[in-house]
Amino acid sequence: MTDAKPARDPSTRSPFAGCAILIAALAVMVFLIGFSVVTLFRQFNEIAKFTDVAPLPIEISSLEHQEPKLLDLAQRVETFRQALAGEGEASLELSLEDLNLAIATYDAFKELRGTLRVTSVDAETMQLAISFPLNGKPRFTQTGEQGWIASDSRFLNGTMTVRPTLLKHEIVLKIDRIDVPGKRVAPEFIDQMSPYRITERYLTDPVIGPAMAKLTEITLTGGKLHLTRKPGQVPVDLISRSQVDSASGRLFTTLGIAAVVFLAFAGLITFLGVRAKARNSA
Repeated sequence: MTDAKPARDPSTRSPFAGCAILIAALAVMVFLIGFSVVTLFRQFNEIAKFTDVAPLPIEISSLEHQEPKLLDLAQRVETFRQALAGEGEASLELSLEDLNLAIATYDAFKELRGTLRVTSVDAETMQLAISFPLNGKPRFTQTGEQGWIASDSRFLNGTMTVRPTLLKHEIVLKIDRIDVPGKRVAPEFIDQMSPYRITERYLTDPVIGPAMAKLTEITLTGGKLHLTRKPGQVPVDLISRSQVDSASGRLFTTLGIAAVVFLAFAGLITFLGVRAKARNSA
């Protein structure tokens, strides 16, 4: 007499139990991709509310008949550079006119021309007229047989109120506010943009980079910007790297939390599936 084989529970042959990890991983991947795309487009939609499709003209200081002022500025800058090369105290004061003439005449600052102009300097802040190009919504552009992803151009046209300070070896601008006529700039955008690393591009410049690295203080006094190096002085009002990276890190934090939640959910499903399979096999 042949012993009858016990009937196997159909649940033991369920493909879900064996593929739970793969399904969970795919779910996490799809969610993170979808979440990133939705967040990105939501950000673009918010930026579109306070930006324009065309830049506004930003005045560039005329160099015509400015030879005496340009010569004086060049002499003061060179004296400051030579003082920085030594070990003693060095200082340079720049008026509003000096700053705009420097942007207009020095090749190192040519990328700022037409996008930024200093309009006022008071005891604590500087006001800048700006027309910054930004990336808008991504779109697919096709020309002939070739295609690629491009983005619509947007421009931040307005006034930026900033406080200059030091970040290790560079000058950065803490942004107090950005005013766009008739529009409200999202605080999250300002938080992400501040501090504005206006001189980051000059860190590798053979002249400007080493000069910035020796500064110990930057202040606004008497309507002028003062750059100072005092031997033995520790730079004041220093912004840490964590402050610079905090805004950009918020998105990754959110994605990380979402990933943890989904992984926990996936782990629970996997655990229950394995437990059910073990129980049915017993």
